Amino acid sequence: MIYIMDKVRILEIGKSIYENNDAEADKLRGELRERGVFLVNLMSSPGSGKTSSVLRVAEHLGDEMKIGVMEADIDSAVDAETVAAAGIPAIQIHTGGMCHLDAGMTRQGLESPEMAGCDLVILENVGNLVCPAEFDTGAVKNLMILSVPEGDDKPLKYPLMFSVADLLLINKIDCLSMFDFVTEAVRERAAALNPDITVIEVSAKTGEGFAQVADWIRENREAWTQARTLSSGG
Repeated sequence: MIYIMDKVRILEIGKSIYENNDAEADKLRGELRERGVFLVNLMSSPGSGKTSSVLRVAEHLGDEMKIGVMEADIDSAVDAETVAAAGIPAIQIHTGGMCHLDAGMTRQGLESPEMAGCDLVILENVGNLVCPAEFDTGAVKNLMILSVPEGDDKPLKYPLMFSVADLLLINKIDCLSMFDFVTEAVRERAAALNPDITVIEVSAKTGEGFAQVADWIRENREAWTQARTLSSGG
């Protein structure tokens, strides 16, 4: 079901229309490769700063590429309205009580008019450190956020999330002095789970670190585009 609320399109999704999610995710990635759409899947706990981080990324990359944002939540359109108010094409995906998105749900979001012609699509997954890590959305890269107030022990408690992430943002470093949070401990624990993970310390409040995040996205998108050209024989 699709309807409009406060100028934001909302997709009500009860379950995936595909049973074999891994196969569907691979198929979706192939289609995105052909279309030149770089899809990133952003995961974290609620309140870690996903939407604020999306806006910071858009500040750095909005002049270079057309960005679209798909906001996933069990209910409400708060995040999509926030993104749309900043002039970024956005839709809200309601998951019907499910704590994650999978490839079939992601496909439905990508087929919305708001995502047409986008070079970079950011999927802000449901706030959760467990379920979203278990389902391949078809994204080219997985990004995750760990905020300082959550504690530096989260790689120990939720290893799968850190294992599947290509990029880890340690957010809210502007309040490090108020918490017993050791960034080096997070780096070591994340690297033990995933030697290839990139870790960047950021503050969505001040903007610190997001130039580096934009560089990471830019470089990975360029590498992906070059691989796409080579695979097509261009």
